[in-house]
Order: sequence, then C-alpha cells, then structure tokens
Amino acid sequence: MTDSMPDGRADVPALATQVEADLATLADRLTAPAARECLRCYLLRLITEFGCDGTYRWTLRWLEARGTRPASRLRQLERRGGFCDCEVVMNAFPDYPPVPGPLPCAGVSQPGSLRPCDLRRLPESA
Repeated sequence: MTDSMPDGRADVPALATQVEADLATLADRLTAPAARECLRCYLLRLITEFGCDGTYRWTLRWLEARGTRPASRLRQLERRGGFCDCEVVMNAFPDYPPVPGPLPCAGVSQPGSLRPCDLRRLPESA
C-alpha cells in the first residue's frame, strides 16, 4: 500500500523507495549461494542467469557469504588462471562435464572451501 498525499495523490518518493527496497531484497534472494553450494556450481548458476561482467562480482558474493577472506582466496584463484568469474569456472575448475546447462550442486561439507563438489555423487536422474 502506498502513502497518499493530502490531495489523494500517491507519494512518489515513498513508492520509489519501497520499490528499490523490494528490488534489492529480490536481487539478494536470487543471487544468494545455497547453504552447501560450491563456488563452481554457484558461478555456473549465476553466470548462466546473469552473465560475467569481467570482474569477480559473483565470486566475491560467494566468498563474503561464506565469511572467508576474499583477498587470499582471490590470489589462489588467480594462480589457477581465474581473473574474473567466467575464468574461475574455465581455468580453476576445468573438470566440469560437458552438459547443456548447469547441474545441481552435490554440496560440500566445508562451506568456504574452494574445492568443488563431487558431481559423481548426484543421482543418475540429474
């Protein structure tokens, strides 16, 4: 419900503020890593949905959600050839099977680990 001005018109600044807050909440929900989602599966999911902008946009989001120190983790990924989100997927995690789209994540036991999930643990129907 929007607030109205004394003359009955909608309070446009208040409405705009509420829409911005709702969009921020939605963006947060759409881009949040799942509880046991590994970095590789997270990046594949987000890059497929939103693309890579040549930065560590999604990698940083995952690292921060895991409470890890991004600087040291980024250096590890750079040593493996990952200098942006899509390069992390292609160079740091080259063992992803050739499939038409991202597979569901098999999950990891240590949140924040750069070790990807073991996709062999997925049920055959995945």
